[in-house]
Amino acid sequence: MHTETQGTGPTLRVVLLGPPGSGKGTQAKLLLERYRIPQVSTGDMLRAAVRAGTPLGRDAKQYMDRGSLVPDAIIVGLVRERLAQYDCSCGYILDGFPRTVAQAEALEQMLAAAGTPLDHVISLEVAEDDLVARIAGRRTCRNCGAMYHVQFSPSRVDGVCDACGGPTYQRDDDQEETVRRRLQVYTRQTEPLVAFYRGRGLLRPVPGTGDMAEIAQRVLRVLGV
Repeated sequence: MHTETQGTGPTLRVVLLGPPGSGKGTQAKLLLERYRIPQVSTGDMLRAAVRAGTPLGRDAKQYMDRGSLVPDAIIVGLVRERLAQYDCSCGYILDGFPRTVAQAEALEQMLAAAGTPLDHVISLEVAEDDLVARIAGRRTCRNCGAMYHVQFSPSRVDGVCDACGGPTYQRDDDQEETVRRRLQVYTRQTEPLVAFYRGRGLLRPVPGTGDMAEIAQRVLRVLGV
């Protein structure tokens, strides 16, 4: 059920959860295009704040330069500033935030104070073996950066880029052992978050296997739009 923002009509405020390789970015882009609401990414916000030299950006840069995690207080402050901007008045898709229950609680308090609670938390669900196959099958051109997949979108000649003829390769972070470690970390971090939103009655699990258009239809059905 959607809420109303005075003067703007129905809103759609969504958190999008999904492990690496789940197609989360694709689904966020489809929702953005369909509803003309912004995709709010903490990574993008951090980079923008650092470039702009805002007070929060300067604070964040100190941690990023040391290779440390940026504290929740700074991340939450950036999110608060971003969601207060005009283009978020009719809704948004939160991508990459919250990552922890503490961040989810801070977001909940922030939105409650503004009278603008979340509508849905979509969780794209894909089996680990399927995710590994998706990610480990990726190949990248060393010259032009074109992307391929050995199963879903292979180059015409194995190991050779269609676009420029350069060599394709598997990135280190796309190798199976690395992918499985990343997925284990994601699961450990996200399971408490999934439980938190299930307890709030906001969690909308969506099977993330199959054609991207088919997955998009599942997402739209759970949103009720």
